[in-house]
Amino acid sequence: MTFKPAFCIYLLVAGCMFFHFHAFAQIDTAGLSSTLERSKDKLGKDAVFLLYNGGKVMYKKELGKLNTKSVLPAGAASQLLTTALVMTFVQEGKLSLDDKVSDYLPLFAKHGKGYITIKHCLTHNTGIEAERGVLKIFQNSKFKNLEEEVNDYASKKEIETNPGTQFKYNNIGFNIAGRVLEIISKKPFDRLMQERLLRPLVMRNTTFTNENYNDAVSPATGVTTTAADYINFLAMLANKGTFNNKIFLDASSLEVMFKTLYQPGEVMNAPKPVEGMLYGTGVWILEENANGKATIVAAPSLFGSWPVANLCSGYAFVLLTKELSNDTAKEVMNRLLSVLEPHNKPCTN
Repeated sequence: MTFKPAFCIYLLVAGCMFFHFHAFAQIDTAGLSSTLERSKDKLGKDAVFLLYNGGKVMYKKELGKLNTKSVLPAGAASQLLTTALVMTFVQEGKLSLDDKVSDYLPLFAKHGKGYITIKHCLTHNTGIEAERGVLKIFQNSKFKNLEEEVNDYASKKEIETNPGTQFKYNNIGFNIAGRVLEIISKKPFDRLMQERLLRPLVMRNTTFTNENYNDAVSPATGVTTTAADYINFLAMLANKGTFNNKIFLDASSLEVMFKTLYQPGEVMNAPKPVEGMLYGTGVWILEENANGKATIVAAPSLFGSWPVANLCSGYAFVLLTKELSNDTAKEVMNRLLSVLEPHNKPCTN
């Protein structure tokens, strides 16, 4: 059989395209294993890693005493969950990010805090004096419930800066936002989270309910979860807001969350794991495209959690450890991203 030159060129180009796609689609799991094995000491020897890609969890690594179902505190990884919960109310028209907190909690207006909006709460911009020192951010609350704690913010804490003028990392805004949701729904925050996100995302071992202490629920830092659970939430983000054919976050919500609002130089009082990062609405941004839209996002915590989602390539991973972890966990996370970099797809939208 004799092929015409033009047809031969077509076959050659098609073959090259297939080879490129096939090579592009492969994830170097051996490289991930090697990186994690070499990083055991940096992670405190006990760690678990899960990678989601192509519609399924396709790789896991369990080190030491941890496995994919080990329940661990995930600290500030709570904030991305809380933001997603807020956005479900926005999608239903029950809330606007531009709404004033005092519309739902009049005590804030009474004490000169009437200009704080929901968006200020989700971007560390309330202007309310915060906890001093990073470790104090993670101390147990002295309040019995979220209502009592947020009322204390309103009546006893001072305004340090005008709302919306200065990013200062703290728990206050997310806890206020969580309390607003309680007012709107007439349900406790942890129940709302279960009904709207955790149960539908099959996150059976994840909770904000504090069973060990007589403390208020913390939308900012109170989640306990497993790698197997949190990867479902990340998979939803990586899959454009959809999980198991159900839309949790629509395109407009994702656009709001993942638009870069703050550059590293504008971020104050941030823990070491997030130094040098960009910030959107309730989420840290590792990379962005030319349009200022996030391409890789994260929700790290001092508790050793590193949840990451690539919004262009559609993969996500979660790294959980048992120990407080600063630069060491960030260093390991960067190594893992380097292994995954050849899999990154361009994202221009």
